[in-house]
Amino acid sequence: MEDRKKDHIDLAFSSRLNGDMVDNRFDYEPMLGIHGKKDLSFEFADKIMQLPIWVSSMTGGTKRAGTINKNLAQACGEFGLGMGLGSCRILLDSPEYFDDFNVRPIMGDDVPLFANIGICQLEQMLQNRSEGELDELVDKLQADGLAIHINPMQEAFQPEGDVLKTPPIELLKKYLEKTDLKIIVKEVGQGFGKESLRQLLALPLEAIEFGALGGTNFSLVELNRSEAVAAEVYNPFIHIGHTADNMTHTINQLVDKMGYKIKVNNVIISGGISSLLDGYYLTEISKMPAIFGMGSAFLRHSMGSYDKLQSYVEKLANGLQLANNFLRVKL
Repeated sequence: MEDRKKDHIDLAFSSRLNGDMVDNRFDYEPMLGIHGKKDLSFEFADKIMQLPIWVSSMTGGTKRAGTINKNLAQACGEFGLGMGLGSCRILLDSPEYFDDFNVRPIMGDDVPLFANIGICQLEQMLQNRSEGELDELVDKLQADGLAIHINPMQEAFQPEGDVLKTPPIELLKKYLEKTDLKIIVKEVGQGFGKESLRQLLALPLEAIEFGALGGTNFSLVELNRSEAVAAEVYNPFIHIGHTADNMTHTINQLVDKMGYKIKVNNVIISGGISSLLDGYYLTEISKMPAIFGMGSAFLRHSMGSYDKLQSYVEKLANGLQLANNFLRVKL
């Protein structure tokens, strides 16, 4: 106790906050909660997640990526999180990378896992009538479904990018007629506008994942790989898009207007979710069943030993309990 009191004295002046630093999204209610655990479980794709947190799609095809995926899978299994794999396109051509993506034996069967393919690859497979390979891919990975990432801007900026010939909404409708897989549709860093969301909400999807502006932007990733003139000309496009906050409010407006016409089960609020309170706030105000996804934060903590990632997720879990017990969202 003496050491703790000494710390209080030493740190008192460096721990001052200005009144203008208050997070005005919440009322803090210290009289109304306890230091106890609430049930934060969430049903997703017929599985039960213990925390409403989605590990957004990462990567594969390199030794480093394999380590990252295995660490993330172990955390998902231990703490009950859902996980989306990075693009599995490489597995369609190079099955020797399968071990990088084979995380189901690590995470166990209790939590949801989704494979991932790009909309351009789906277009090519529909043209070739080879979309059945996606069912085989999902089955081989023991996944619960398939995430389809929508990335026309990224493909346009990627030096070796594919050319999209059909609007993604038409491709999705065609594919949904041919498959029984549970489907997530996600963006990759710029989010979806109101009309895109309206049309997506009318499709029988397991979830829409925002991939909103403010997080890792894969269009910018590709632009940074491009030659200097392309980077100069196309750079303004990087600032076009929709934030997670904006998209959540847009979804809420569409819920009020569309009602029973909505066929999507859930939303995954991702893109620019830099703290658990960002995710907590947006999932609380969402009028649709919602979980939140974090990509770069998990990536940062998953590159080394598992202990570092384990400690991070444990603190996320404790923080969510604190938020649920002592915070009330201002509506």
